Amino acid sequence: MAHEEVTLLDFWPSMYGMRVRVALAEKGVKFEYKEENLAGKSPILLEMNPIYKKIPVLIHNGKPICESLNIVQYIDEVWKDKSPFLPCDDPYEKYQAMFWGDYVEKVFDSGRKLWMEKGGEPQTRRKNYIDSLRMLEGILGDKLYFGGEKIGYLDISLIGICSWFYTYEKFGEFSTKNEASKIIAWVERCMKRESVSKYVAEPLKVYDFALQIRKHCGIE
Repeated sequence: MAHEEVTLLDFWPSMYGMRVRVALAEKGVKFEYKEENLAGKSPILLEMNPIYKKIPVLIHNGKPICESLNIVQYIDEVWKDKSPFLPCDDPYEKYQAMFWGDYVEKVFDSGRKLWMEKGGEPQTRRKNYIDSLRMLEGILGDKLYFGGEKIGYLDISLIGICSWFYTYEKFGEFSTKNEASKIIAWVERCMKRESVSKYVAEPLKVYDFALQIRKHCGIE
């Protein structure tokens, strides 16, 4: 394509941002990365996403695209010269992938409750999270990737979660490998891809970030 300006407004531990970074890398799109300080949002973030004021935001030739799954779909449509993320010739398979991409929000939310909530019923929080992973294991089946033989939309939608596994395990007191071994095997395959290993955050660094957030919020 002709010369393009691609900028990503992001925050390093964001699973939503990670999916966009991986999508851009999979398509071979060069982009400028701008780290946001969410405690003091930049003028460009407020200008480019005035409704939600959240990252990630992709700025393509001066025009913003917001919400991470929208961005991944946009990347797939604009940079068509590389292998598509979504099935092109089967509407049913395409919208199934989009449905499960939306389901990933449930996984992220149940994972967040493991480290951001205290008291109550930790067993229930743990069970809800593990059940959501096992649901995805059923969709993965015996395939290499959710996209089949190659990485696809659902793989990209979910991949950022692996950087948070260590944090979830520490606070939830369980082993992802013991509870969802197919997901761990899938992560290991994905991590062999440079597009993933380069842009998925380091788990111990994420754990330290989670500890800081808990302390800031008064969660002991």
